Amino acid sequence: MTPIESTRRASRWLLFLGFAIVALTFSVIPVAAESDGQSNVAAARTATARFHDLGAAQAAGYSVQVADLAGITCIDSAAGAMGIHYLNPSLVPELFDPEAAATVDAATPELLVFAPEPDGQLRLVALEYLALKANWDANNDDPPSLFGRTFDTTLAGNRYGLPDFYSLHAWIWDPNPTDIFAPYNPRVSCP
Repeated sequence: MTPIESTRRASRWLLFLGFAIVALTFSVIPVAAESDGQSNVAAARTATARFHDLGAAQAAGYSVQVADLAGITCIDSAAGAMGIHYLNPSLVPELFDPEAAATVDAATPELLVFAPEPDGQLRLVALEYLALKANWDANNDDPPSLFGRTFDTTLAGNRYGLPDFYSLHAWIWDPNPTDIFAPYNPRVSCP
């Protein structure tokens, strides 16, 4: 093999290697991001498993049963239901302090969502993450996201009487045929 042939072969090899690196970048990075979202879902599931017992959830600070402006606690719509929300006020300090920074963490949802059972018992079905928009936006350039999903925005004038807020439901305890992150689940109903 002549030196020119050797140089061409090395150049082809480097070109091939470059294409391989680019291909791996575009195929592996999305998988890593997706698996990270899945690991966060697993972490949220592990962190909240003990809250299937409502008493344990209340003892951990999920003590405020949320009602809308009409006093309704089991939230539903034509698309299905959310269920009954229990808020941990210590996880949403911006509700009480306009200067407080809003944060979100997959392992500590601001609300737990329970579905009422026919026997009157409550069953943990979903987690809800919440941040007031103004407080979040004061310290962040983009809306919050978890599990690879950007939070939904609800504007002021909503049924809860809250200012603009970001929220994300995660139906990790009861499958939602619409989407794991949809607000309403057609499999859940309010009495």
